[in-house]
Amino acid sequence: QVQLVESGGGLVQAGGSLRLSCAASGRTFSTDAMGWFRQAPGKEREFVAAIRWSGSLPYYADSVKGRFTISRDYAKNTVSLQMNSLKPEDTAVYYCAADPTSTYRNFDSWGQGTQVTVSS
Repeated sequence: QVQLVESGGGLVQAGGSLRLSCAASGRTFSTDAMGWFRQAPGKEREFVAAIRWSGSLPYYADSVKGRFTISRDYAKNTVSLQMNSLKPEDTAVYYCAADPTSTYRNFDSWGQGTQVTVSS
């Protein structure tokens, strides 16, 4: 029900910043919880951040708390992930996802991902 396209990835030095955007379309975007995940080569996909449709009470993985900020813009149908103080361990492909149940357990729509590379 939701189509997602990520953008904004790139190469940045440690300590730098990037802003990822997820363009969403579909009938359920206005009520879906939205999340960001990442996957490094040879590793399992891990949760990064999520936000409910209301935009309240964003939730973050411990590894990114205080550094990343998730937000959504309903007028533009986008979800963003502002990443500050980037570390080499943040290097991964970042995926945007949508969860129609808002439980953060049923993400069923995924983008193709955008590469983030942080050099030391």
